[in-house]
Amino acid sequence: MKPNLGSMVGFRRPDGKDVNGYLAKPENPQGAPAVVVLQEWWGLNDQIRGVADRLAQSGYLALVPDLYRGKSTVEEEEAHHLMTGLDFGDAASQDIRGAVQYLKQQTQRVAVMGYCMGGALAWLSLCQTPELSAGVIFYGYPPIDYIDASKIKVPVLAHWAKQDVFFAESGVDALAAKLREANVDAQFHRYLAHHAFANETAVGPSRIAGTQYDPVWAQLSWDRTLTFLARKLWV
Repeated sequence: MKPNLGSMVGFRRPDGKDVNGYLAKPENPQGAPAVVVLQEWWGLNDQIRGVADRLAQSGYLALVPDLYRGKSTVEEEEAHHLMTGLDFGDAASQDIRGAVQYLKQQTQRVAVMGYCMGGALAWLSLCQTPELSAGVIFYGYPPIDYIDASKIKVPVLAHWAKQDVFFAESGVDALAAKLREANVDAQFHRYLAHHAFANETAVGPSRIAGTQYDPVWAQLSWDRTLTFLARKLWV
């Protein structure tokens, strides 16, 4: 694991409460667009910091809000406990929007990008955060009824695994139909892969059942993501 490039910073939620997050900066941050990166259910760990670092190396400010307030885990049962204890509505409307507003003080254009649980939160934040310029989702969605597609006014790129046992492809189909009906600018890419195919730690005997890293699809989805962000955020 490479050493992290960023550092912890504090920012304020819309309700005035303080939150911390991991901020990675590009070599030349002046005028750089930004991305709020949302964790999987494991917490703010080295893997999600690494995603922020890769974005910084590609020229973006990248902020990962600490949704679990300093807690993280490698145990599936504890991760489920932490996720279950998270108030998704509060996280989307306060923590994530606060992160977006913090970055908006430094740049004009900010996207949100989430994985798994973070993908579900990204959909909610796209409905609740008018300051956003774009969204990228990796294999995650909340209950479809929770998504008010009429409020999504920015382009969205989403990556899905056709063999995902956690987020069924039928749900992806239903979400796609809902977005089309609301005329949302959404691109969906589907990969013959399992859940967490873009997470390089989902390998070996330690990975949980139903997840599997795939380096080929991970690289393709990352390339598509960088192309999308370049087209939507750089002006």
